[in-house]
Amino acid sequence: MQKDKITVDIVSDVACPWCYIGKRRLEAALAEWKGAPVEVSWHPFQLDPTIPKSGFDRDTYLINKFGDLERTREMTERITDVGLDLGLDFNFGKNWMAVNTLPLHQLLHVAGEEDFKDKLKERFLYAYFTENLHLNDPVVLNKLMSEFGWDAEKTQEIIANDDIAYAVKQEIGHYQQLGVSGVPFFIINNKYGISGAQPSSVFLEAFQEVAPINGVAEADSCGPDGENC
Repeated sequence: MQKDKITVDIVSDVACPWCYIGKRRLEAALAEWKGAPVEVSWHPFQLDPTIPKSGFDRDTYLINKFGDLERTREMTERITDVGLDLGLDFNFGKNWMAVNTLPLHQLLHVAGEEDFKDKLKERFLYAYFTENLHLNDPVVLNKLMSEFGWDAEKTQEIIANDDIAYAVKQEIGHYQQLGVSGVPFFIINNKYGISGAQPSSVFLEAFQEVAPINGVAEADSCGPDGENC
């Protein structure tokens, strides 16, 4: 029997294009779904926690990760094409910067306590992949958070708070222990997993059946090995 409420826990990173794509595909499924209410919760993951506070410019990051820029061209073009079909404008131009996302997850952590994590997640993804804002710049983050009513002092206090950083790292560790090694990863009813940015139809089938989906093929996702992004 289908439960009165379906829960979807999403493990993802801001620095993950397939997480942005997966978010849109899930949203499309939710817009079509007519059954039990679905409660979505976001959880942190860091694809590369070793990135320094100063970040890496696009070319330095891609060369470090993939060896040369030519290897990334096909990957970014494919991501861009998939994004366009979903109304996403991916921009992998020279101004794009890879940043350590821990401070972003700290801000998201508190945003969750204030009930606007989904909106902030969307804003960060858009800022990172479309606007190419440098999300390691305090001025940039202060301005972004002011859109949600936070002043600069609150924003920087949260980023500097070691207890919040520890809580985020513990949550990341929890999902790693559960076997999550690539994102996005979706957990339905705290039991069944969907790996990668699956088509909307997969989410709709899972909602309808609320049954094991271990047979679902792997879909595009981001992993620490950098195979896809």
